[in-house]
Amino acid sequence: MTSAIPKEYGVQNGVNGLHNLSEPNEQQSHGELFLTEAFKVIVEEAVRKGTDVNEKVCEWQEPEQLRALLDLELREHGESHKQLLQRVRDVAKYSVKTNHPRFFNQLFAGVDYHALTGRLLTETLNTSQYTYEVAPVFVLMEDVVLQKLRSLLGWNEGDGIFCPGGSISNMCAMNVARYWAFPQVKTQGLWALPRLAIFTSQESHYSTKKAAAFLGIGIDNIYHVKVNESGCMIPEDLEAKIVLAKSQGAVPFYVNATSGTTVQGAFDPLERIADISERNGMWMHVDAAWGGSVLLSQKHRHLVSGIERANSVTWNPHKMMMAGLQCSVFLLRDTTNLLMRCHCANATYLFQQDKFYDISLDTGDKSIQCGRKVDCLKLWLMWKAEGSQGLAERVEKAFAHTSALVEEMKKREGFQLVSEPQFVNVCFWYIPPSLRGKENNADYQDRLAKVAPTIKERMVKQGTMMLGYQPLEGRVNFFRMVILNPQLTKRDMIFFLDEIERLGKDL
Repeated sequence: MTSAIPKEYGVQNGVNGLHNLSEPNEQQSHGELFLTEAFKVIVEEAVRKGTDVNEKVCEWQEPEQLRALLDLELREHGESHKQLLQRVRDVAKYSVKTNHPRFFNQLFAGVDYHALTGRLLTETLNTSQYTYEVAPVFVLMEDVVLQKLRSLLGWNEGDGIFCPGGSISNMCAMNVARYWAFPQVKTQGLWALPRLAIFTSQESHYSTKKAAAFLGIGIDNIYHVKVNESGCMIPEDLEAKIVLAKSQGAVPFYVNATSGTTVQGAFDPLERIADISERNGMWMHVDAAWGGSVLLSQKHRHLVSGIERANSVTWNPHKMMMAGLQCSVFLLRDTTNLLMRCHCANATYLFQQDKFYDISLDTGDKSIQCGRKVDCLKLWLMWKAEGSQGLAERVEKAFAHTSALVEEMKKREGFQLVSEPQFVNVCFWYIPPSLRGKENNADYQDRLAKVAPTIKERMVKQGTMMLGYQPLEGRVNFFRMVILNPQLTKRDMIFFLDEIERLGKDL
């Protein structure tokens, strides 16, 4: 017996006669040619030039100019092959090169070529990660990757799922925690619940607010716990806030600890937070979207000591691991199928119970989504290429670059750290010559607040590099340098400091 498809199955009997579908038509041939040529443009313009330190990080244009250059209007008739290739070039040319060694603006940067290959293959295969029947390779692959990530947390068992970004992972954590505490919420709704209280640090990610609003808990029911100068949650204030919430008639149910805060890169003291959570019967979630990758390094994993005691963890491999956007996981210590019970809707057209294979492989009902992008392949392929040791070296290299930059920064007049870095976030003010020694002047803070925005504007418009800034808890605008791109060299670090001085010396 052969499994080959009979020849006649490749023939369609239409009203105009037989038509062999196996032969490529003219449209298909043109499409393949465009794909081939466009791929060459992408490799040259977005990959090679996008990682070349001699190229600009950004080809800045004002919005109206950019609209005109791109010709964004959609018309009745299609454009020529040549015009479309030019569109591809223009998109690459005028986009920010986040793979560039001097892109320091976000908590993601650089490119891993194996992960990029996985992303391209994922897009080409174009399937949804909800059932084994349409994504057999990826259902099995996701399970293996999630197991590996959980093992790094110290969990031999557990559950998890890939989510579209850290904010959604954090929202899932809050939703599952609420269901764990009050399972009736799924059927009876909010009116069946008491007033709930959430606890998170003053410097935690804003997704906690969004999740509380989206889930109907309410932003006013978030108790913001004080932090120390480095941005770490103060456990004593957490206990005080829990007492306060109870005195106001609220029911504490959820603590959000952060491992790697967005701005300062602070790590909350997880062991002490776990003690407090357990004493008060609360769900402890760790938002390790940014800092979770320290688990790969024996040298730095002490920063998340106690993470194994959490009920759930968010981790974004698209950040420090460089898997590429998007790649975020929500991991649980639970072994009672809590994630499925919380989120499932049992759609009979998709999750039939009488399938011809093991229906536990249909994992889509664990998600709040239906269609779900495949996010595991890029991480899996990169891990296969680098190995755990290679990924650990990547983390340790970023820490080494951070130490070297801070050491050099301390030698230069005009650079003032906001706090000593715990992670690879370097937060600092640049004090121009005109403001040095003027700290006691009445207008000093107002003038200093304008320095970072002005330098940022100049660097972006000149295309030399990209770097973020922000105010924070009474501190005026300061820069946040994020160091994670493996392509960074000492030359780039020196250039960075020289460029800040060049752009700001006349302010």
